[in-house]
Amino acid sequence: MQFISEAQSSAVVTHEMAFDAIRGALIAASQDSGKVFPALIAHGSDPVNRFSVKSGATDTLAGLKMGFIWPGNTAKGLKTHNSVTVLFNQDVGGVRAVIESGVVNAYRTAAADAVATQALSRADARILTVFGAGNQARYDCLAIARIRNIERVLVVSRDPERARQFQQTLAEHGLEVERVSAVQGCARADIIVTATPSTAPLFDGRLVRPGTHISCMGTDGVGKQELDPELLARAELFCDLPQQSVAIGEFQHVAERIKSGALNLTQIGRALSGQATGRTNDQAITVFDSSGIALQDLYIAECILQACTQH
Repeated sequence: MQFISEAQSSAVVTHEMAFDAIRGALIAASQDSGKVFPALIAHGSDPVNRFSVKSGATDTLAGLKMGFIWPGNTAKGLKTHNSVTVLFNQDVGGVRAVIESGVVNAYRTAAADAVATQALSRADARILTVFGAGNQARYDCLAIARIRNIERVLVVSRDPERARQFQQTLAEHGLEVERVSAVQGCARADIIVTATPSTAPLFDGRLVRPGTHISCMGTDGVGKQELDPELLARAELFCDLPQQSVAIGEFQHVAERIKSGALNLTQIGRALSGQATGRTNDQAITVFDSSGIALQDLYIAECILQACTQH
């Protein structure tokens, strides 16, 4: 068994590595050979501490990712989010590799956003609005700036100090950031990213302009919600995995309309492989719901393992 530490995995991961891995994973998830098993969402001895176990398999890979959210770590000066990915030995069973993947998970999630945004946003998109100013929001902005010519990032955050730190961090990467209200952010955006733990819509869907692309990155549990259901009713809907999206993702809030056929939901991997249509025209509003699937973790874990083995 191989063990890859957090220091090792974070030293070799790149946005470009993540883009390739996650594109492959999303396409694999839309094919018969890609299997994603039901996610386990649970908590620790203190119910406020949550963890998830997501597993999957392809013709060549099988394994799982454990994700941890321990809110009290902030007061201890520790990260609140962490991840560990386990690759299985396909020949005899057991564990092939254990990879600490806290930073890798941030790249992986941002890559899902960027790959979908590249496929679904207008090619001339220039203004990115992000709801949330946390660690993941920062990675998402940096990833999207690699696939679109972003002129300005507009951040909507209730915490002025967190917004200031967010602005400073992105400025170090050459991105201009401006703190705005939700109304201003929606009115000016070509691309909107929501990266929050919200349990209610972050903005009135009527504020969103025609032609906007929205990536919903924070809804990954029952009861979570970032978008107005009426916005979803007039948008073109895409997700990483339909059965998971309507159960724990953003589309849980329009699940009955999707199941009845009143709303159409397209798996993004089918659009990436050319099996389905992406954005239909420049006036359409597109929404990508990323609830997170194990194949993304397995694909990037394999890349990390190979990169560390070569060093």
